[in-house]
This record gives sequence, structure tokens and C-alpha cells, in this order.
Amino acid sequence: MNYAALYQRSIDDPEGFWGEQAQALDWFRPPQQVLGRDDQGLHRWFQGGELNMAHLALDHHVNQGRGGQTAIIHDSPATGTQQRYTYTELRDAVATCAGALRELGVAKGDRVVLYMPMIPEAVIGMLACARLGAIHAVVFGGFSPHELAVRIDDAAPRVILTAGCGMEFTRVIPYKPLVDEAISQARHKPEAVVVKARPQADAELQPGRDHDWDALMAGASPADPVPVDATHPLYILHTSGTTGKPKGVLRDTGGYAVALNFSMGAVYDLHPGEVFWTASDVGWVVGHSYIVYAPLIRGCTSVVYEGKPVKTPDAGAFWRVIAEHGVKTFFTAPTAFRAVKKEDPDARHMADHDLSCLKALFLAGERLDPPTYDWLKRITGGRPVIDHWWQTETGWPIAANPLGIEPQPEKSGSATFPAPGYQVEILAPGGERLGRGEQGHIAIRLPLPPGCLPTLWNDDARFRSSYLERFPGYYDTSDGGYIDEDGYLFVMGRVDDVINVAGHRLSTGEMEEIIGSHEAVAECAVVGIADELKGEMPVGFVVLKDGAEVDHGTLETDLVEMVRRNIGAFACLRSVAIVQKLPKTRSGKVLRKSIRQLSSQAEVPVPPTIDDPSSLDEIRDAMHEQGIGQHKG
Repeated sequence: MNYAALYQRSIDDPEGFWGEQAQALDWFRPPQQVLGRDDQGLHRWFQGGELNMAHLALDHHVNQGRGGQTAIIHDSPATGTQQRYTYTELRDAVATCAGALRELGVAKGDRVVLYMPMIPEAVIGMLACARLGAIHAVVFGGFSPHELAVRIDDAAPRVILTAGCGMEFTRVIPYKPLVDEAISQARHKPEAVVVKARPQADAELQPGRDHDWDALMAGASPADPVPVDATHPLYILHTSGTTGKPKGVLRDTGGYAVALNFSMGAVYDLHPGEVFWTASDVGWVVGHSYIVYAPLIRGCTSVVYEGKPVKTPDAGAFWRVIAEHGVKTFFTAPTAFRAVKKEDPDARHMADHDLSCLKALFLAGERLDPPTYDWLKRITGGRPVIDHWWQTETGWPIAANPLGIEPQPEKSGSATFPAPGYQVEILAPGGERLGRGEQGHIAIRLPLPPGCLPTLWNDDARFRSSYLERFPGYYDTSDGGYIDEDGYLFVMGRVDDVINVAGHRLSTGEMEEIIGSHEAVAECAVVGIADELKGEMPVGFVVLKDGAEVDHGTLETDLVEMVRRNIGAFACLRSVAIVQKLPKTRSGKVLRKSIRQLSSQAEVPVPPTIDDPSSLDEIRDAMHEQGIGQHKG
């Protein structure tokens, strides 16, 4: 199959293209219109069609005679347990959970908040909501009670699903006290809380409101799938890092199902019966799309992993899971592999496992830096290492190497080509289209393909102001980059990660590439800080590889020279600080905005998504030692 022809058809005839893709699904009623607009003038896909996501993901496969195939494998090195569900077993568990929710008063259109660890019940709860036509809002289990409370107020759920605890390496994190505190802070009070007990922590139930998961399921009657319109909301997912009123990305049912099924074949080259593992969390969009919905719609086996890339028990955790469960395609974030590389730079743990099943690695969530790409290519013997790019808002890849259509030669640092349906263009700040090789704003010409957010939860005005107003006729990704002479897309980071040094617009991502290529550097971040003379000056923060012994002054000199040699003297990198860890979100993104704020403010707010608040203190101490920003003199 020819990628160029397929892609062009998706742009020239989106209704014909996506209408054909929709025919692959088991609709209760086929769509009456492939692409239309709602009464707010916003694009909507597959209006008039009726379907149910849980039916597509479970009942359809059972009805096709494949109920005995494994649907999910729960692998928990955190607790030393494993569990498998066939498609029939998972369908029955989901139907029972849906029946229990129905008995608690949940109906089509009601909201259910999930605050769950990576256990099978998290997947079951999400699919049970979909079975009833209820709208789920999953909140990542590491969020504080305050952040959970603001999401409860925004979604106004009838029920909350939670568990006794989550596991962080070997540390037990009781969830029920966090949920109780969030409800006490929230204006909206849910009618019921359902708690899945875990042996690692007791959970105190409040009489009249709280229910034990197992006891509730034992007395429930199974529920059949409820047909919903294609435009019916499947879920709300609040974007990370929000303050005040959270931004609830809304996902519809029909467009999402069509796009996910298409992407499983076109992008990931996965087919029924094959094993797909996405090492993420159901609290993030990656988990929604590629742990839960896409693999099951496709009829694959999905691995649900409760562990970390390292220390559960070691840096061979990924290789163990891949070999043990016969994973064909593995998907994680670059930061996860940087953690593995830091602890096992020579990949000695790989030798313990037969990885002949593994055909491709996919990475997303942040840009795949070339040093990590090169390391992965080397240790995997040249297997495909695919950097692909997408966002919470899009729900599936904007750009990727289309392994299932026509694999393309890889280019380090590039997300390859736009996926079918995405007309990606590079725009100047004024909206003019830029040529090949010119850096600018990455924008997507409307309409967005199926699967992308049609709007924000209860906030069409904010949807327009956040995404559509800067460049009329386009969706603004807020990312910057360029398309090279061969049509390859290079995503260089958020637009605000471009700094202006004495009139030169420089990409901090490009500097990070150079610094990250140093043999002693495990990972790094470059940010711009205010400078009276040059406007902004880049400052680097590096984490060394385990066992690396290097003099700080020598390393700083080497890195400054590398940036000068590769970019030019005008880049003006002058200061590099060595730290033990970089401040990151729990999904692995470096908190560059917080680092910048530390250079000019005595106190900065601790982001609700931060993985380790002490990492900000370490950055502050490093700035003091180096005399960076406000810490000069």
C-alpha cells in the first residue's frame, strides 16, 4: 500500500476516506452523515450512527467466536502478582460492573470519576461506564486531593470508583483517605464511592455512601450495552498542569473508535491476537487510547502493567515483560528508556531475555532525543524505533512512521510523516505558511480527523479561544518545529521553549540534543532565563549516567564548546549545572516552565502533576551554587 496516495486521499476526500474506515466497525446503526457540524458550528463525525464502545471492544469479539483469547494481562511486579482475562471473562466482568453502577443510579450521560491504580478493575470500570453510555473522567492516581476535588467539581460525577491503595515501587499509597479529603473539599458531592479492596492497605468505608467493590459486584445483575450516538461523549480527560478550572478534553464515541481501529493497523501494524504493551497509566491519554480502547477494539491482547522501568526489580523490567508475554509492539515514553539507560547503559539485562517476539518500539509523550534513539537502535539490533507525536487533545498520533501502510526510512529526531487525516502545516506568527526547513508554529488545517476532541467539556468558548483563534481555519498545536526537504516533520517542543538570544530565535530542544549526546549525560534540560544584555540566555541542567565520573568544570567547558560548534557562538550557553534529577510530571515531561520561574522568583507554585517536589529544591540549590538568574552574586 502506498502511503503518499493514501494520505492524499484522506486530505482530498476526508468523507470518502473515513466513511470507508467506519465500515470496519460493528455499528448498531451506520452513520447517516460522515462529516457535519453541530449547532455551534463545530465539526462532528459520523452523525446519526449508533454504537457502543464496550460492545466493540468485547461483545463483538465474543460473538465472532474469539471469546477464549486473552484480552488483558495484568502484570504487577509491585505486588508480585499476575492475572489474565479472556475476552469472555472481561465482557462478563464489565457487564456485571455496569449492572452495579446502574443499580447505583448511573445512566447514559451521567459522569463517573475513576481514581484508580493500574489494576484490572480500572479497565473494567472504564468499559463499564462505556457500556452504560456514562461518561468517565479518569484522574491519575497520584494527584493530590485538591486536584481531584477540582476535577470532581468540573465533572460532577454521580459515583467515584477507587481502590484501597496504589503502589509506588514498594511504597504503599492509601487512596481512600485522599478520596475522602477530595470529597470534603469539593462543592459537588457524589452519591456513592466504590472501593476495590487491596491487601496492602485497609480502607475505611463510610456507611450509606461507600461500597465494597467485590460485595457490590457479587449482588449485581449484568447490563447489556446501551446504544449511543456517535457524537455521544465517551470520556472527559482533564489536561495536566491546569490551575483553577481544569480544561476537560471531551472525546466522542464514534470518531474515536474509527480512528483508534485505523491507527492500530496503519501506525502500529497490529492485528487481532497480537500482543501490544503500552507502559503508561490509564490516568493519561496514552492509557485511555492504547492500554484500554484501541487494543481491545482491534482484538489484540493488552498488557496492563503496575510497575516502573527500573527498580521493579531492576532495569531489566521492560525486557522481562516483553519476553514473558510475547509482546510484538512496545510503546512508552523516552524518559522511561532514559531511566533504563542511566542504570544499565550497556543493556546487560537484555541478555537475560528472548526478545525475538519484539518487532518495534514506539515512543511518545515528549520528543525522542537522538542520543536515546541511537542507544535504542544499537541495543535492539536495528529494530524500528518510532518517535511519534500526538497530544491529549488529538487522542491518537498526529505524525508517525506508518509501519502498517508503508514503513519509511527513519530520521533521528523526526516523527516522520503526518498520519492520514492530519493536514499539518508550519505557520509564521502572523499565520503565513512557511517553506521547507523553516521553523514555526505547527498547525493542523481543519477539520481535524475523527478521534480528536470536538470541543471542551461544557466550554465551547474556551475550546475556540485555546485552539482555533490564533490561526483561523487551523487547530493550533502550541508546538513548534519544521518540515524538512523530504517531508519529514520535526517537532522541536512547545512554542514557549524557543528562546530569543540577542535577536536569534533558538530551540532549546536542539541544544538538549547536543548536550544529551555527551557520553556522560543521561538526560538534560535547557531553559532560557532573563538577561539584561541579550534578552535571554540558555542554561543547562544535566543528570549524569550512573558511574560517570567527570569534573564539573571540564564537563561545562565540553558542553559549551559542543553547543558553540554545532549551533554557533551566538547560542551563548555559559552555565551548566549537574543535578541528581530533573523536575518532571508523572507522565515524564520535564517541567521547564517551573525551572524558568525558579530563575526569577524566590518561590514558585509546586505543579500538581510533579512526580517529586524535592527535584525543584535541587534545581534551586544548583542555581544558588552556579549564581544563575536571581541567584547571581
